[in-house]
Amino acid sequence: MRDQTIPHFVGLDVGTHKVRVIIGILDSAESIIPTIVGYGSALNSGMRKGTVVHIDDVAQAINEALTEAERMAGVQVQSATVNVNGNHVQGMNSKGVIAISSASREISEDDRARVEEAATIIQIPANREIIQVFAKNYRLDGQDNIKDPVGMQGIRLEVDTHIVTASSPVVRNLEQALERARIGIGHRTVSSLAAAEVVLNRKQRESGTAVVDIGAGTTNIVIMEEGEVQLVSVLPVGGTHLTNDLAIGLKTDLDIAEHIKLTHGSLSHEGRTSEMIKVSFNDQDHTFRRSEIDMIIESRLEELFELVDKEFKRISRSRKLPGGIVFVGGTAKIPGLDEFAKKHLELPARIGKFNEQRGMIDDLDQQEFATAAGLMLLDMLLGGQSHQGQGSNLGDTATKLFKSFKFLNRKK
Repeated sequence: MRDQTIPHFVGLDVGTHKVRVIIGILDSAESIIPTIVGYGSALNSGMRKGTVVHIDDVAQAINEALTEAERMAGVQVQSATVNVNGNHVQGMNSKGVIAISSASREISEDDRARVEEAATIIQIPANREIIQVFAKNYRLDGQDNIKDPVGMQGIRLEVDTHIVTASSPVVRNLEQALERARIGIGHRTVSSLAAAEVVLNRKQRESGTAVVDIGAGTTNIVIMEEGEVQLVSVLPVGGTHLTNDLAIGLKTDLDIAEHIKLTHGSLSHEGRTSEMIKVSFNDQDHTFRRSEIDMIIESRLEELFELVDKEFKRISRSRKLPGGIVFVGGTAKIPGLDEFAKKHLELPARIGKFNEQRGMIDDLDQQEFATAAGLMLLDMLLGGQSHQGQGSNLGDTATKLFKSFKFLNRKK
C-alpha cells in the first residue's frame, strides 16, 4: 500500500453508462500538477439519462470502480469530488445589487460576498437547489466589466452571475447511492465544468470556447469566455440514443448495434457507399450495408448538433465562438466527429486531450476520463488540505469553482 499520509485526490464521475474514478497525488510539496496513480471504471445499470433510478446498482458500480482504482494506486479512498448530471441541471442568469455603507466606500471581500448572495435571492421551485454561483462581471457606479471590485471605491455595486440549479430529489438519490458505497462527498459540480478544467487552455477560456461532453445518456455543455462561465446546459441525448437508432434502423439486437457503433461507427466517409459490413458477434455473422449505418449515425448527430446550436443561440454565441468546440465523452471517439461538427455548427472543432496531468496517460481513454480527471483536480483544489492556497496556480475554471464553493459554504 502507498503511504496513506501522502495527500491523494479523487474524482468520481457517476455516468449513465459507466462510473469512472481517477486518483492523483502530488509528487512533492512544490508540485501543483498531480500525477495520476490510479483509475478504474465499472458498468452502471442504475441510471437513466444521468439520474439515479436504482440506488443499489449505482452503489455497486461505484464500489467496483473505486476498488479497481484503489488497487492500482495503493490507497484507500474515503471521499471524492463528484459530478451532478442529468437534464434537471439548469443554468440561469441573475443580477445582484447592494449599497456600500462603509465610511471609506472601499469594497471589501464581505461586500463582494454580499452582492453575490443578493444575486441568489431568486424564485426557484421548492424541489430545486443552487449547486454553484459564478460571478461573470461586476459593475461599480456604472463602470462595467470589472473582474474583481475588492479595493475599489464606490457607492453602488452590482454583479452579473450565472447560477446552476439542480433537482433536490435527484441530488439526494445520488447522495444515498454514495452513502451506501461508503464514500463521502467532498464537493459537487457539473460534468462539463470539470472536463473544461483538463481540456481547455487559458487562451481558449478567454477567447470563447464550448466544451461538449457527449456521454451515454446526456450531453453536457459549458461555454467559457473571458475566463468566465457563460452557460451551463445538459441535453437529454447521448450515445445510448445512437445505439437505439442503430438497433431500430438495422433491425438488430441492441448488443449488436452497440458493437457496430464502437467498431464501425464513422463520420469520415466521402459519401455513402454500398459496401457491406460483416459483423461477427457471439459466434454469429451479421451483414449490414455501410450506407445505412452512416445515414443513421449522421441523422442522430445532426439532430444533436441542432440542439447544441439552440443552446448557443440562448446567449447569442451561435457561430460566434473563436475558440470553437472541444468534444469529450465516449461518443467523441467516433472518427470524423470534429470535421462533421465544423460543417454543421460552422465553428472550429477538436477532440479534447488532457493539458497537464502526469502519470498513466498512455493507458487512459482521455475522452471518457476527462470529467473524472477534472473532478480529481478540483478535489485537490477544494479539499487538498495545505494545497488549497495554490488555487491561483491552477486553471481558470478551477479558480472560479473554488470561489463559488467558498461562497456557498460561507452562505450556509
